[in-house]
Amino acid sequence: MRLQTFRQRLVPACAALGLILAATASSQATLAAPQAPRAQLVAQATPATTGTPPTAAPRERKPQTRASSARIAVEPSKLSVDDGDTAVIHWGAADAETVRFLGIDTPETRHLQHDLPYAQPFGPEARAFAQGAFATASKIELIRSPGLDPYGRTLGYFFLNDKNYSVLVVAARLAEESVTRYGDNGLPAEAAAVQATAKAAGPLPFESPGDFRRRMREVSKWMKAKGVSEDE
Repeated sequence: MRLQTFRQRLVPACAALGLILAATASSQATLAAPQAPRAQLVAQATPATTGTPPTAAPRERKPQTRASSARIAVEPSKLSVDDGDTAVIHWGAADAETVRFLGIDTPETRHLQHDLPYAQPFGPEARAFAQGAFATASKIELIRSPGLDPYGRTLGYFFLNDKNYSVLVVAARLAEESVTRYGDNGLPAEAAAVQATAKAAGPLPFESPGDFRRRMREVSKWMKAKGVSEDE
């Protein structure tokens, strides 16, 4: 009786073991199957993170033709702030230099020409911070990167009364640091100061400006297709 009972128990156990082994073999076969290269998988799963539409052809980055890698004085009356990370220096009647601040990306303000029909939360605050900081600075200096950005703008750091503006706005938690994404652009000491400040500042109260720009491009495209006014 004991032998018969043992056999009765052994048969279901063997069947269960067979199912487990079959499942294991199937899993191993799946793991052994050739996989697409990691770079290909990332490209398929990750949306574009640049400031231009994914369909736009890459623009050639040109070298900076003005003095670079050293601070130069800028007369405060010749400078106007566009938003939290862009300013224009009016050197002369026919010489205007647009400067994209290095190390930071601030929340967006409304720019219809750039497919930004709405301002991003904290965008107006970042612009006001920049306007106030530059307006009260008695000494303004600019250090340019050796290269221009893809749109032909100067890339550089401004120093207001000897303080790195990019560090100031990051400390105020009104800018995302962009060194991690775009590198130091040939100015490692300034970039390192921004990264250290961002680490100490903690999480930001707004979404990444790059993500906001991508969403707004889709919104702007839909509005144009439907004939919806930006004021609606």
